[in-house]
Amino acid sequence: MNEQVFLNLISGKTHGILAGIGRLGLSILEPVYRGAIGLRNAGFDWGIRKPRRVNAPVISVGNLTTGGTGKTPVVALVVQILQQQNRIPGIISRGYRSVDGQGNDEKRVLERLCPGVPHEQNSSRFTAARKLISTTDIDTIVMDDGFQHRKLYRELDIVLIDATNPFGYDHLLPRGLLREPLTALKRADVVLITRSDMVAESELAAIEARVRNTVPKLADRIGRVEFRPSGLIDGQGRRYTVEELSDQPVMLVSGIGNPEAFAETCRKSGLRVEATQWFPDHHHYTNEDLTEIAERAASRGINRVVTTVKDLVKIPANIPFLALEIAAVFPDPKHRKLLESLLFEEPGDRTPG
Repeated sequence: MNEQVFLNLISGKTHGILAGIGRLGLSILEPVYRGAIGLRNAGFDWGIRKPRRVNAPVISVGNLTTGGTGKTPVVALVVQILQQQNRIPGIISRGYRSVDGQGNDEKRVLERLCPGVPHEQNSSRFTAARKLISTTDIDTIVMDDGFQHRKLYRELDIVLIDATNPFGYDHLLPRGLLREPLTALKRADVVLITRSDMVAESELAAIEARVRNTVPKLADRIGRVEFRPSGLIDGQGRRYTVEELSDQPVMLVSGIGNPEAFAETCRKSGLRVEATQWFPDHHHYTNEDLTEIAERAASRGINRVVTTVKDLVKIPANIPFLALEIAAVFPDPKHRKLLESLLFEEPGDRTPG
C-alpha cells in the first residue's frame, strides 16, 4: 500500500466494503500501538527511566503526528533567534533515511537555512549532543523532531500542530497519524500552530480551544506560524522571484509529508499550478523518476518544474528544477515574543510540565 492510498484510507476518502474492512483492521491494531506507547511513556512518567542530561541546554522541536508539520523551517527560526541573542546553537537529529552517509534531506536543508551551524545526526540524540559539545563551541542544542525522544533531557519542548490536519484524523497509528494521544501535550512548554494562514479563523479557534481543554497550562502558550515564500532557487544556487514565473504553467513535484499544503503555498504565492506528482515522504529520486517527471511535464507543455528545498537537495544540480524557498514567520509579533521569552528564561522560572 503506497502512502497516498494509506492516507485516503485512514482519512475516510476511500469508500466501499474493502475500505471499511481495512479501517476496521487498522482500528484493531490501534490499541496495540497505544499500549506500547503508554508503556514506554510510563517508564519516564513514573521515574523508572530518567532522561540523560548534557552540559548544554536542549530545545526540542517536535510534533504529535507523522508527516510534515513544518519542523525544518521552525528549527531554522529557533536557531536564528538564538543567534540574534548572541548564542551559539548546534542542531541534533536522528538522520532518518540518509542513504549516502552525508546526512538526510532535513540536514541538507538546514545547512542551507543555517549556514555554518554544526549539525550532528545519530539515532541516539544523547550521543549526538555529547559529540557536538565536545567538538564545537556551541552553547545551546536544538533537537529536530525530538518530542517523542525522551531519553535526552530538554529545557524546552516546542510542539508543532499543522492547522491543515491538526490531530491526525483523531486516531493513533496505524489507524490515524497520531504518534501519541493528545494528552501527551502535558509535556509541552509551548504549542505553535503551523500553516495558520491556510484555514479559517474558526478552525484555528477550534484547534486552540481543544489544546486548552486538553492541557489547561498551555492556555497562554499557543502561537501561530505561517510559512511564507521568499523566492525560488535552482540546484546551482541561482535565485528567482516568484513574479518571474507567475505567467508560466508549472508542475509541482515533491516527496514530503504534506504535499497538498506545499501546493496551496505555491498557489497562494502566485504560481500557475497545472500538474502535480507526489512521492512518499523522504523519497530519494532515481534517474527513472526524473525522466518520468520530465516526460510528463513536456507532454503538458510545461517547462518549469517546482519542488521543495527538501527535495531539491536530493536532485542533481544540473537538473533544471526550481525549489520554492519558505521561511517560518509569526503573523502576530506577540507570538514571537512568547517564544523568545521561553527560549531565554531560566529553567527554574518555567512552569513544570
